Amino acid sequence: MSGAIKPQLTHVGLHTRNMDKQVEFFTKVFGLTVTDEGTFGPDNGRIVFMSATPDEHHQFVLLEGGPDPDTPRVSQQISFLVNSLDELKEMHDRVTEAGCNVDRMVTHGNAWSCYFFDPEGNRLELYAHTPWHVPQPHAHPFDLSKPVDEIVAETEAHVRETPGFMPAQERREYISKVIG
Repeated sequence: MSGAIKPQLTHVGLHTRNMDKQVEFFTKVFGLTVTDEGTFGPDNGRIVFMSATPDEHHQFVLLEGGPDPDTPRVSQQISFLVNSLDELKEMHDRVTEAGCNVDRMVTHGNAWSCYFFDPEGNRLELYAHTPWHVPQPHAHPFDLSKPVDEIVAETEAHVRETPGFMPAQERREYISKVIG
């Protein structure tokens, strides 16, 4: 088996029981754009394709129907990367204004993360990279209501005390040698 093929996650699909509510949530809160929609299957269920970039026809898909309401969710979480801690703060505000239940906010040392549930109970993560690395798993609470510079300073102080701490760039260089 060749190690040269490295599939990359390009899209996620979720079943939905309330298409209009989910489309509204993901377009208004996440800024996704509906790129296509139609029907599928023997029951002609709705399918809606969304993307945040013109380079991908779809990065996110909602399919009407699916497991019955008593069936537990299958995904553990769906994660969305933002460019900065400022963007994470803005997205946190959007999520809470949309009435979503924020589950927890932690730094993993290599990221600041906000976990919450969408209107149908799917667990989502919004995260921004930090400039550091610590061995995983690692979860330390932080307060997203504080100013960005204060969050950065508190996170850096915490991760520097964690065994295995290193700058993220140093970790990327190490991993690039391991992966090849």
